[in-house]
Amino acid sequence: MPLYKVPDLTQEDHAVVEMINELRQRLRHYVQANPQRWSGMLRRSTIARAIQGSNSIEGYHATMDDAIAAVDDEEPMDANEKTWREIIGYRNAMTYILQLSEDGQFEYHPQLIRSLHFMMLQHSLKKMPGRWRPDDVYVVNEATDERVYEGPDALLIPQLIDELVAYLNTPTECPVVVKAAMAHLNFTMIHPLKDGNGRMARALQTLVLSRDGIISPVFSSIEEWLGRNTPAYYDILAQTGQGSWQPGNDAHAWIQFCLRAHFQQAQTIVRRNEWYGKIYGEISRISASNGLNDRMNIALMDGALGFRVRAGQYRSENDLSDVVASRDLRKLCEVELLIPHGERRGRYYTGSKRLQDIAQRTKITGRADDPYALIRERNEIELSPQLPL
Repeated sequence: MPLYKVPDLTQEDHAVVEMINELRQRLRHYVQANPQRWSGMLRRSTIARAIQGSNSIEGYHATMDDAIAAVDDEEPMDANEKTWREIIGYRNAMTYILQLSEDGQFEYHPQLIRSLHFMMLQHSLKKMPGRWRPDDVYVVNEATDERVYEGPDALLIPQLIDELVAYLNTPTECPVVVKAAMAHLNFTMIHPLKDGNGRMARALQTLVLSRDGIISPVFSSIEEWLGRNTPAYYDILAQTGQGSWQPGNDAHAWIQFCLRAHFQQAQTIVRRNEWYGKIYGEISRISASNGLNDRMNIALMDGALGFRVRAGQYRSENDLSDVVASRDLRKLCEVELLIPHGERRGRYYTGSKRLQDIAQRTKITGRADDPYALIRERNEIELSPQLPL
């Protein structure tokens, strides 16, 4: 049974793929060449942003503090119970995906997809976690109450998923970012689940990327970018699907959309990496001048970035006893780098104005570039007549 096919890529598409690969190799070098502990924090904040972004698309909005709490297996700070269950479910599935990225015996299987879905939605059995939908499905625009998409007949789902799994297990010359985008598109259009199709499609895309091995799968995902660009994401899916299961439709616009997303997300993480390095450098100097232990620097990084610091999180990431962790945090308050809030188990700490000023002063600003515009500009320069010297 046919699926959406990989479209013919243009020279510009191939050039953008090369630009994405260059950025990913650059980030890989940064992470490997910089043993400073802030690179671990970059991983943590990146997966938290991916969890936050993918769930926000579905209407479950969590703060970065709560997304980081989910990554650190801490209790929520602000999220209500419903949102927290969704966040934790998605975190569990993403954690498994990160484990699979290093599995030498890995292969795709329909049951793997259903298992990931169960991890996401096991808290709500009415959503049929881990099972294909038994009935027809319609996607409705909640703002207009308009039916915008109708999935294929439920009886076709097992065969369509088998075809998708076969495609994923088959080696191909197709760039991994394109293969992952096609997995995302086909899963979305098959719409095999009663609920959670979007999150599963995005998780599947991240899983395909994670098998590439060029860079940590944490830095391969575009879920953060999709969360920031949700209207455009919905628009391109609607443009490609045209209201119903039509695998003969051209997927080229979708591929270009995903390539832009990959380039801009990689550019964002490279810039964030450079920013974190600058913050860490200044914090290290402040820490040394106050006679502080280096292990305190990540707590100060959190404070500089506006995140809340909790004793449990600080204790676990530094493998400290309760006594030593409490003493460290008390010292950071005494030198007026952290500010305490609340009492006992509800206590948390925020960064002082001095710390937050560092983050603001060193922040790297500027919009992400459109890679296709960069290529066109480069081509125009190369084709322009050159005056003799």
